[in-house]
Amino acid sequence: MFTIQTLNKISATGLSVLNPKLYTCADAPEAPDAVIVRSASMHDMSIPQSVLSIARAGAGYNNIPVEACTEQGICVFNTPGANAGAVKELTICALLLASRKIAAGAKWCLSLAGDADAAKKIEKGKSAFAGPEIAGKTLGVIGLGAIGRMVAEAAQALGMQIIGFDPFLKNSDFETVSDINEIFKRSDYITMHAPLTEDTKNTINADTLALCKDGVRIVNFARGGLVNTADLLAALASGKCAAYVTDFPAPEMIGVDGVTALPHLGASTPESEENCAVMASRQTADYLENGNVTNSVNLPRLRKDGKSARVTVITAGDHAEELARLLNTTDYVSAVRGSVGYVIADEAAANAGRLADLDYVIRYRVLD
Repeated sequence: MFTIQTLNKISATGLSVLNPKLYTCADAPEAPDAVIVRSASMHDMSIPQSVLSIARAGAGYNNIPVEACTEQGICVFNTPGANAGAVKELTICALLLASRKIAAGAKWCLSLAGDADAAKKIEKGKSAFAGPEIAGKTLGVIGLGAIGRMVAEAAQALGMQIIGFDPFLKNSDFETVSDINEIFKRSDYITMHAPLTEDTKNTINADTLALCKDGVRIVNFARGGLVNTADLLAALASGKCAAYVTDFPAPEMIGVDGVTALPHLGASTPESEENCAVMASRQTADYLENGNVTNSVNLPRLRKDGKSARVTVITAGDHAEELARLLNTTDYVSAVRGSVGYVIADEAAANAGRLADLDYVIRYRVLD
């Protein structure tokens, strides 16, 4: 029997895919085998030694201490694409919000509630909220993963010209550039769909903004840290940036003219929450029961069909051949991701005890 700790409210429909004969779910179990989390920060949590995996019901995983988890031999999953439809729709909405001053106009109309002359004032004041159409404009898409591609397709269907940048993309149906600076130079609108890493932090900064057209409009529904707050505010003040719409507003952005701040609504739909929970639950179950790894952010993708006296091993470095000899099996598969190796070996349980004292073995399991 496996115990799953759920942080945040995880969709009941998603958790229902777990076999009730094998799984129990609880908010604060004593020794959970796995964790499924949405947005709760785990950085200050003491993660029990019993935890084998953590699944983020969403694409971003900066709320999970991935490096510490790797050292502890915990597989960390995310659910890329599960919330893509919801984020795509809101991003398209954001492109319109960046253009037409819709939010400001709606707020102004509310201020006229109860005013007998509201109709006349609206007709007289509406010009203050005018803005351009997005059709015919160039949209630069930074990151053409599941969400970025869907945004590009939808924006193209609305008449926008698409250019994309993604260093990991091999093929695309859209024009792509190998130099991200081309995005800044050529785009009327820019939308961000990249993960937050040391390499992507502050992608939007004073230098990249200086390359942009005057009046560029920027949408960020990926992560707040992709944009340097001080530099963005300076660009808004100077007119270099005409509008910024974000789901991750820094405190100093709220209330600034030109900023439309939303409260992290990107994946806040019942459909998205259900899809993410279903994917997180299935990936967790496949790992706990079979050792298979799909959509992990710290272990290599690896799958082995069947299961007979199975042993799984997480290692520092690639030691697959040596492990196979120690386990006395030829029935194994292996893969490496960065400095982390992973082996799934069948017909090996009888010799698993030989792994206990190996310095390079981070964690091993004998599966029932």
